[in-house]
Amino acid sequence: MARGNTRQRIQDVALELFAEQGYEKTSLREIAERLDVTKAALYYHFKTKEDIIVSLFEDLTQPIDELITWAEGQPRTLETKKELLRRYQAALIDAEPLFRFIQENQATVRELSIGLTFKERLLTLVGLVQEPDLTMADRVRCISALFTMHAGMFFMQNVEGDPEEKHEALLEVAVDLVTQAQQGTGGSPK
Repeated sequence: MARGNTRQRIQDVALELFAEQGYEKTSLREIAERLDVTKAALYYHFKTKEDIIVSLFEDLTQPIDELITWAEGQPRTLETKKELLRRYQAALIDAEPLFRFIQENQATVRELSIGLTFKERLLTLVGLVQEPDLTMADRVRCISALFTMHAGMFFMQNVEGDPEEKHEALLEVAVDLVTQAQQGTGGSPK
């Protein structure tokens, strides 16, 4: 149990330092100093900064992988898609520190092994909220629903208001977009 706690503390402190100083300017030594542990103790858990980021990515995106597995086993109904969006938002909120890191360190992320796997997850989610026979406009609505949730995490930080109210508004807009796409231009559910 203590090992898991130490591992998580290392991840949290590393993310804090990466946010403060940037990924490139943060050293393992600085992470160890902030934690008040030796570099050897840090090496026991992680050999490199990339190892820390990859482990964070794996831990924080596991709920997204579980969501994809769940959604793939569900009927492709509007209710399933709405639930997928609700669960996806919860996973995004939990992983917010990591997504902030990704946003602020895009060049670094492209060089790490995590960039491609995140894109693959997102493309899978897009496929789960849209049907292959949708019009182009309805496909854009489905993609926009997921984009709304992602962009909202970053841009809504600068909008005054209650965080919970902002999350509810983002989810409402995403659900509206998928509902419109599911109903198609004729207005009747497909």
